[in-house]
Amino acid sequence: MALVPEHPPSSVFLALGSNLGDRAAYLRGAVAAFCRHPAVQVVAASPVYESAAHVLPGQAQPDYLNAVVWLRTTLAPEALLNFCLQLEAAAGRVRTTRWAPRTLDLDLLAWDDLVRCDERLTLPHPRLAERRFVLRPWADLAPDFYVPAPFCATVAALLQRCLDRAPLRRTGVSLEIR
Repeated sequence: MALVPEHPPSSVFLALGSNLGDRAAYLRGAVAAFCRHPAVQVVAASPVYESAAHVLPGQAQPDYLNAVVWLRTTLAPEALLNFCLQLEAAAGRVRTTRWAPRTLDLDLLAWDDLVRCDERLTLPHPRLAERRFVLRPWADLAPDFYVPAPFCATVAALLQRCLDRAPLRRTGVSLEIR
């Protein structure tokens, strides 16, 4: 008997971010947890970038480390979302206000060519084209991935059109895949 429902393998792109505590350790811990999951294969991880936090006026936060991972999985989208939420909770993430600092933030960006919008999950991620800190590492990883509607463009094209010009710094942090 399978522990999780089996689906045909899908390619999934996931954004990782952290701006509290040992940021690199939180990102590495998430990648290691995906590597250990029996229904998930980590295909590749992007370089890690550092960026200023996107905050509401009058707020200040530590800088973020950001990366994107490419997964192959037989999980359903809901099951992978639940696993991501468990990883965030295990890393001590507490959801308070929008754009609050966080130990670990995991966002599903795109799932093959799936277009979905319901109360729990929207795919592709509705704000991915506004976030250079997502698009830059994603373009390093899979520039030719075609992001379906409403974007209908490759990751590289979305990065080129992105209006977010906040500075990004490529770090020496690596996310090992084991």
